Amino acid sequence: MLTKRIIPCLDIKDGRTVKGVNFENIRDAGDPVELGALYAQQGADELVFLDITATNEKRKTLRELVNRIAHHINIPFTVGGGISSVDDVSLLLQNGADKISVNTSAFRRPELIGELAREFGSQCVVLAIDTRQEEDGEWYVYLNGGRVRTDIRCVDWAREGVDRGAGEILLTSMNNDGTKKGFALDITRRLAETLPVPVIASGGGGLPEHFAGILGVGRADAALAASIFHFKEITIPELKGYLQAQGVAVRL
Repeated sequence: MLTKRIIPCLDIKDGRTVKGVNFENIRDAGDPVELGALYAQQGADELVFLDITATNEKRKTLRELVNRIAHHINIPFTVGGGISSVDDVSLLLQNGADKISVNTSAFRRPELIGELAREFGSQCVVLAIDTRQEEDGEWYVYLNGGRVRTDIRCVDWAREGVDRGAGEILLTSMNNDGTKKGFALDITRRLAETLPVPVIASGGGGLPEHFAGILGVGRADAALAASIFHFKEITIPELKGYLQAQGVAVRL
């Protein structure tokens, strides 16, 4: 049985870790280098770094900060934000990233996914999708850090992204983000059952039961969270102990 992964996320703004609710009301959550080192020590399976304002500010990811974090961790490291070319990815890999995450840039120019997959391998390319369920019950893709709505369904874009070479999907429910009321089970399960690649669920994790649900009923391969780890509401060893007791296969 493949083990399920627990992944802390560092949302970065102005060089600091931040966290909001429903992509708004951002507040400071600590030093990213210190947090990354702590999570690696605690047994996190991977670490995700998202420069959340890079696309909107039309600049590149903070590679110096990526380099500093990489030197303090010994787990797989995914980096996203402002990536739009093969050269961008080369630079980040040279600075310690193991995988990269693309979102808005890939949606605007879908050929980018294939270019990156051919150059670095599909296992290096994570397609991040920010999605919101609208009044019609359907989940739509949002861009630019959740600021711009599209008329494309999340399921359709995820399928196209995988067809083009994405090796993993990072799915963030904007409805659930930061609420700590649980992950979006329905859309996560739809993707997990439809796609031949791993799906990372993000948005809404607040209690250990939420993680058990998304990794079980929700069929996610991994669960990503931020504020509950940053503000020490639950530690990674505590969470993994709970999951193991519930019969969820995790790496201890």
